[in-house]
Amino acid sequence: MTKDNVANKANQYTASAHKDSALADSLLSLLNHLYPGEAEAVLEQLLSLIDGYREYIPQSTGPLWDETDVMLITYGDSILSDNTPLQTLAEFMEKQLKDCFSCLHILPFFPYSSDDGFSVIDYRKVNPELGKWEDICRLSDEYRFMADLVINHVSRQSNWFGDFVGDYPPGNQYFIEPKLGDDLSQVVRPRNSPLLTPVWTHTGKRHVWATFSSDQIDLNFRNPAVLGEMVKIVLLYMAQGASLIRLDAIAYLWKEPGTHCIHLPQTHTVVKIIRLIMGAVRSNSLLLTETNVPSEENLSYFGTGDEAQMVYQFPLPPLILQALNSGTSEYLAKWARELPEYPEGCSVLNFTASHDGIGVRALEGIVPMEEVEELVESMRHFGGLISTRTLPDGSHSPYEINISLFDAMKGTRHGEDNWQIERFICSQAIMLAMKGVPAVYIHSLFATENDLEQVEKTDRSRSINRKKWQLDELTQQLDDPFAASSQVFERMKHLLRLRREEPCFHPDNPQITLEQLPSSLFGFVRTNDDGRQLIALHSVSAKLQTLEVSMLGDDMDLKEWKDLVSGNTLEELAFKPYQVMWLVKEIEVGS
Repeated sequence: MTKDNVANKANQYTASAHKDSALADSLLSLLNHLYPGEAEAVLEQLLSLIDGYREYIPQSTGPLWDETDVMLITYGDSILSDNTPLQTLAEFMEKQLKDCFSCLHILPFFPYSSDDGFSVIDYRKVNPELGKWEDICRLSDEYRFMADLVINHVSRQSNWFGDFVGDYPPGNQYFIEPKLGDDLSQVVRPRNSPLLTPVWTHTGKRHVWATFSSDQIDLNFRNPAVLGEMVKIVLLYMAQGASLIRLDAIAYLWKEPGTHCIHLPQTHTVVKIIRLIMGAVRSNSLLLTETNVPSEENLSYFGTGDEAQMVYQFPLPPLILQALNSGTSEYLAKWARELPEYPEGCSVLNFTASHDGIGVRALEGIVPMEEVEELVESMRHFGGLISTRTLPDGSHSPYEINISLFDAMKGTRHGEDNWQIERFICSQAIMLAMKGVPAVYIHSLFATENDLEQVEKTDRSRSINRKKWQLDELTQQLDDPFAASSQVFERMKHLLRLRREEPCFHPDNPQITLEQLPSSLFGFVRTNDDGRQLIALHSVSAKLQTLEVSMLGDDMDLKEWKDLVSGNTLEELAFKPYQVMWLVKEIEVGS
């Protein structure tokens, strides 16, 4: 049976009395919150979809995650050759990145009209310029595969929006038209474009809600048919092998005039529904929410352990950048000391760079505004661009820094220096060692620089960090031992393999921040259930420095410890600029 037939058969399935009464009861309770009076009918439709897809969704056993789990984030066409991009990616990973990654996140790989995939025209097709569903299935056989559900909005070139323009069902009921007099003054915006965009339809000029751009029209989840469509799409992706689903821009999903229209209770209810459905068809599936907001708001998407199993650790990228830019770990260390315990079965996705910029909203309440402004100004000197958002009073505030992470490490607030590679590797080592599951953006492997040519071509700031490498050019760089790309690539592969072999790095293992260190160092201890300890030490300064061993413990004998990064035993803790040490005992516990 073809993959298209899977979707058709599932859609034609006729529901009978559902055997899983606990699932049905849980879903009904949630649906009553969203659609009082319609909940039972919606439940019947969702149970029908679940039963129709179950037999086509691959099953697997095993833990949600362990220390071997590291994710690669990439566009389907980040590397180009004579083959289709998805084939090129698969071959490059097989040849160059063996044993480095267990998980793969390919950013939206569907036909789209703008925003490099996040304005989806058709959720059910693979962009033919990238490849086919067979290519996605091949990759999902090799890696734990994550697909994007661009859930908040759809392209104005989609069939759904075409139905709206033509006033044809069902799409004519899929979008949001605020009523005259609705209070939209408090709506939180991640962009400075108009909230409402005008559209000429068969019934005249109308205005629809567009949180992100005039080409990305928000969907109306007050209509239960929209939720049903999204559930079908989730199940289709899982039938193609996706075991992880990323909910893009989920925070803005539900609209309620007179409110901020962000993080509304109904949005959290939708997350719970999707989590339940994914778990019903694949027990070790994972739901990840993308909410680039202050830390407490971000972590709220764990719920009580009944929403997303994983959220992005959004404060981490700007905090690491601020520490390395200022030469002090003061704010990074304070934040790390105060990290909360996550609900059981939940973890964070740690990262330093992505297809988006480095968000600065996550620094709210952590780093003083004057320090944020100094960081932003420093990034401007290194070629960065600053995206803003519109505040309720109409003013603009920095939202994210658009810059390649490698260029962000050109220097410090005092200007450029010669420590770019060391500083960059330190940033990656901190992220890889911290509690949670690490994720590496593909351009962090290659020391990709700012792509200002692409910015000029697209007129979008985010294009600065979305370079498309030609395979021949990339291979030439990686084969040149003097090229920054080659040096970073080899050192990153070394760190990745070390990380995946170290049991202390299991995402659930505790992390204790070392408080007695000078601010020019950042360190913490990771411990596993067998009593094995790893001490991760990172110099965030360009100065030479020595640390007294006694600061790590009165009874610590350095001769018994080995640095995994260098492979050496140490006579003293002497740090070169931005040096990293991952210390473990040579004599294992119980030996």
